[in-house]
Amino acid sequence: MSENKKMILPHKVNEKDFLNAIKEFEKVVGKEWVYKEEEDINLYRDAYSPCWDEPQEPIPSLAVAPKEVEEVQEIVKIANKYKIAIFPISTGKNLGYGSSAPNNRGDVVIDLKRMNKIIEVNDKRNFCILEPGVSYFDLYEYCEKNNLNVMMDMPDPGWGSPVGNSLDHGWGYMYGQYRDHFGAHCGMEVVLPNGELMRTAMGALPGSKTFAENKYGYGPYVDGLFSQSNFGIVTKMGFWMMPKPEHYTLAVLTVPKRDDLIPLVEIMNYLEDSSIIGWPLYRSPLNPEYGKAMNPELKSYLTSKNGKPDIDKIQDYALRNKIPYWKIDIPIYGNKDSVEANVNYIKQRFSKAIDGAEIEVIEDYDLPLTKEQKKSLKHKVTLGIPNLEIFWLSTRGENFAPKDGHVWFSPIIPRDGKELLKCQEIYIDTFHELGMESMITPFSHPRTWMYRAFCFMIGFANSREDKEINEKMRNVYNTMVKVAAKHGWGDYRAGPVFQDAVSGVYNFNDSILKRFAEQLKDTIDPNGIIAPGRGGIWPKRLRGEKND
Repeated sequence: MSENKKMILPHKVNEKDFLNAIKEFEKVVGKEWVYKEEEDINLYRDAYSPCWDEPQEPIPSLAVAPKEVEEVQEIVKIANKYKIAIFPISTGKNLGYGSSAPNNRGDVVIDLKRMNKIIEVNDKRNFCILEPGVSYFDLYEYCEKNNLNVMMDMPDPGWGSPVGNSLDHGWGYMYGQYRDHFGAHCGMEVVLPNGELMRTAMGALPGSKTFAENKYGYGPYVDGLFSQSNFGIVTKMGFWMMPKPEHYTLAVLTVPKRDDLIPLVEIMNYLEDSSIIGWPLYRSPLNPEYGKAMNPELKSYLTSKNGKPDIDKIQDYALRNKIPYWKIDIPIYGNKDSVEANVNYIKQRFSKAIDGAEIEVIEDYDLPLTKEQKKSLKHKVTLGIPNLEIFWLSTRGENFAPKDGHVWFSPIIPRDGKELLKCQEIYIDTFHELGMESMITPFSHPRTWMYRAFCFMIGFANSREDKEINEKMRNVYNTMVKVAAKHGWGDYRAGPVFQDAVSGVYNFNDSILKRFAEQLKDTIDPNGIIAPGRGGIWPKRLRGEKND
């Protein structure tokens, strides 16, 4: 730490103890892997922080990067000795949900990027075992280099960690059982808050040969306790992988009317739950391309009915201009004959149920793909190809301001067309009551990563220059959390600033779920050192102080 800069201290830790702890951390991992200079620590700030440069911005005091699990154990013991809060990250790319920043200002980040061993990939039994620092790019490169016939479901973008993404309940783009990244994990190794090492499920059996194949072992299944929580530091996880298909087709379904969404979703649910199709990408062609302005006539109809949308005029606009109201991309996997048969079946189902439904095949490939085919693929992630193309959204265009980042509001709603249309109306009404231009329209589409549910996301923009914008955004976000909860919709994921608000609405029976988690926290982490506040779970020594 530069002498002329004031040191950020961990909460309730004095400078003398902190300096002693730093020396002990350095002894464990080596001086070069303890980051204490401001220029290094700044890399662990949330680039999209909704409280950038405000006193409550959760900037870490230090970052420590262990290489081996034994080093993680020693770090935990030192943290206990000085009661220093530590916050583990894998690759720290959780943009929109907190990135690599801790929950609290001064918490020490434990950066697991150097724990990057690909322990095993098996393309006969279709699984892998990874350390937290392995990225999707790393795993893909390993599989391609070794000509392995498996692929990993992944999010956008591919620089994240399968371990970190699954622990925060991330989702992907293939079949449902693989898109649920935590659901697709199998077995984990965890450093507990007292420094002991635990393996779950089959991993608890010394010499087990099915660590990453059988989820449950014998006895209680505890893996869920280590996701979106603060009960330990996960140092190894197994995952189920999807065999590469022989053939891949991408079909596009369009329907002309808003209410067509209702039968459309019912049929799509059947196809998806029967494993006939992979991830259906719902869109509306009425939305302009990212960064482009909306057609002025269409935009005028969004407020032409007493300040709210005129659904009839919007529908008429779509029909007059021959613009489909909804458009769904449908990936289909298998061998060539089965894919062709499924395409014909899908056409039959939709043409019988919805007048004006049209289906067109826009991609049709035998695997393995050529380099040119990979490059031109519309949705690379649907075939397990990691990339960073999603960041073209970051340009945001001239119509999105401010341009410094976004924070995701991510409520889960039923996978039902009527419910989606209701959700649109509720959110539009809420923005109207708040006196804001609605970020939701009658043609806003659901996010469909979730298996058996929709997510109806809003990306709230934030600013690095204007604190008033950020304060207003935080207030709107917290209002939306309450509005969603009132209608039975709850966020599946949230950044540190909003985790108390989100966990606070999961309050069935006098918040018994939270009270249960707190009892566990007090028992296994009495010093409250691991990620205080993560998931809305606070240790006893900070409870009522930090989450009021």
